[in-house]
Amino acid sequence: MSDTEPVPAAAPAGRKRAGYRRLPVQQRREQLIAVALALFSARPPDEVSLDDVAEASGASRPLVYRYFAGGKQQLYEAALRSAAEELISRFVVPARGTPTEQLGTVLSGYLSFVAEHDAGYAALLRGGSVVETARTSAIVDEVRRTALRRTVRYMGVREPGPRLTLLVRSWISVVEACSLSWLDEGRQLPPAELCDWLVDEFVVMTAATAFHDEQTAEVLAGLLALDGPDGRAARLLGRLAAPHALG
Repeated sequence: MSDTEPVPAAAPAGRKRAGYRRLPVQQRREQLIAVALALFSARPPDEVSLDDVAEASGASRPLVYRYFAGGKQQLYEAALRSAAEELISRFVVPARGTPTEQLGTVLSGYLSFVAEHDAGYAALLRGGSVVETARTSAIVDEVRRTALRRTVRYMGVREPGPRLTLLVRSWISVVEACSLSWLDEGRQLPPAELCDWLVDEFVVMTAATAFHDEQTAEVLAGLLALDGPDGRAARLLGRLAAPHALG
């Protein structure tokens, strides 16, 4: 493949054909991936065809095949990998703020991604798509593994034990399930409220695990110390510990 695309052949007489814009190879490939990602985000992957991608990008079906000889499957995997990289890029803990504030900021970025790619996100996590393969599942798993590693690092732990690992994995599952429910229910809950609730879930799940695991107890103690006596975590656990908390 040359560095730039050749000028397409003229359309037969009497037939209108949209003109193609010549683009460098890498730029055209990135454009096709971006268009495919937008389509997969707006509709379940099974409902998107190569013709849809070609039309939306102002290209021809043969041109799309030039870049993705494996057809829709290869294009879907490339779009999914691009989305995964974007989502992972949002797993960045801000330098300032208390631990619960920092976690809320990361969750806010995550939910922004979910909102931007709602149909594709739902189809991706629920599985069952005809374009789902071991490779696409591996891309999703890598996002989860990255979330696990960065959450553990956020906790200040180098080698998490089995209970702490299970805690973090379980919380990540809660975030995913809540995101799907949030989409299903028409996003009735404001994103900021959902973020606050998921932060509270993290604190409570950590506190429950701390009763059974010394490593998690140390993590909780560190979180409470950094969050401060008047911080979100301390206030939440204080309310739950009060006799009237469940009354």
